[in-house]
Amino acid sequence: MATTGMWVTDECKNSFMEMKWKKVHRYIVFKIDEGSRLVTVDKVGGPGEGYDELAASLPTDDCRYAVFDFDFVTNDNCRKSKIFFIAWSPTASRIRAKMLYATSKEGLRRVLDGIHYDMQATDPTEMGMDVIKDRAK
Repeated sequence: MATTGMWVTDECKNSFMEMKWKKVHRYIVFKIDEGSRLVTVDKVGGPGEGYDELAASLPTDDCRYAVFDFDFVTNDNCRKSKIFFIAWSPTASRIRAKMLYATSKEGLRRVLDGIHYDMQATDPTEMGMDVIKDRAK
């Protein structure tokens, strides 16, 4: 699928579906390859990995997209799962990269059907576990 001149690979959609339905991934990090103009899978977190591993896998000087499957228990003692889409655009990244990721975000977001919440973050505090917990309620 084209997204402002970018193409989302089948691997992106397939990995997301595996995370959503089979629960074989806790998170997926996507990147844009500027040379080939493809949105590709950069890293996949296994079911035993958590939020800390996701945060550690995001570069401090380049943009990425990520999806995170957050499992929690409600006040009614019900197990729930919510999928977060995170647009990571750190302050130290290049302006060209920030613009490219900003304009391509909606196209990828449309391909990944079943996301509950969107987040934009420029530093780790804007996407901390406390923020995710607050949104998931």
